[in-house]
Amino acid sequence: MKSPTLATPLSPGGSALWTAAQVTALAVTAAVLAGLFLAPELTLKIAWFAVVPLLPASFLINPGLWRGICPIATANTFKAPAKGRVLSPKAMNQAAWIGIVLLLVLVPARRLFLNQNGPALAITLVAIVALAFVGGRLFRVKAGFCNSICPVLPVEKLYGQSPLLWVRNPRCVPCAHCVTKTCIDLDQPRAIGAGNGTRTGRDWLKTPMGLFAAAFPGFIWGYFQTQDMALAEWASVYTTVLGPAVVSLVVVGAILLVVNPSTRAAAPVLGAAAIGVYYWFAGPASAEAFGLPATTALGLRWIPLALVALWLVRALQPSGKQRATA
Repeated sequence: MKSPTLATPLSPGGSALWTAAQVTALAVTAAVLAGLFLAPELTLKIAWFAVVPLLPASFLINPGLWRGICPIATANTFKAPAKGRVLSPKAMNQAAWIGIVLLLVLVPARRLFLNQNGPALAITLVAIVALAFVGGRLFRVKAGFCNSICPVLPVEKLYGQSPLLWVRNPRCVPCAHCVTKTCIDLDQPRAIGAGNGTRTGRDWLKTPMGLFAAAFPGFIWGYFQTQDMALAEWASVYTTVLGPAVVSLVVVGAILLVVNPSTRAAAPVLGAAAIGVYYWFAGPASAEAFGLPATTALGLRWIPLALVALWLVRALQPSGKQRATA
């Protein structure tokens, strides 16, 4: 089935469904923010061990599922000017680095206070929502946050480069052309690249996304080698998390220099490696957090890994086509 363009209006039923999902996401976010103050221990457990582990798998299916309902994206796009400033290729490159750095800072911060302190997580989320809202006023639609400095965007691009299902974009109809290249909403498979014609692993490694993809498996592994600590232990936490990321970057970089595979081959392998490491640890961690039996822990590890394997096989197909879904 041929996918409609971003200039084709959504059907009334489709528009109503997406609107309901967005409103529900906003309501859930409000409940989470309240819970982080009123019942922080329970809310933190649900957020980190039930909700967050679902997101990487949803990106494999299609990052548009999350991007369509994300409450931060709703703040970013709410009455955002369709004719505001766009980001030039140079600005896009700089914005990509900002998003990556934000991710590298925020994830280890989980071990220092975001995993343990409900009000601190709530304040952080509100600050990010405010940043997205302001960005939407200063730049055209998603150029101010979702398609530029969002710290989740690099992960969406890495895991969403070969979506298993096609999902209609509900936010960008018609397309406002807020960014000049690598828009994940326009073309998910090409968004992983640098947007400047890079075709080999060596060239891709020189781009922000290439460097991120090479370091990310080690970064995730490093996070799961730490434990929740006091803020005073920040140096130990960041060293433990970022050290393996540097090792991963060096090892992958050396391999790419020698083998020099195509970006189409290198990017999916690195994406699968990163998400595979994540679910190897995250599945059992979620089971332990909720006191689930060992058999459930195995299922929470191996079922996502089976999805990763399916995704990787599809991503490496020479001319695989996405399955369409209404």
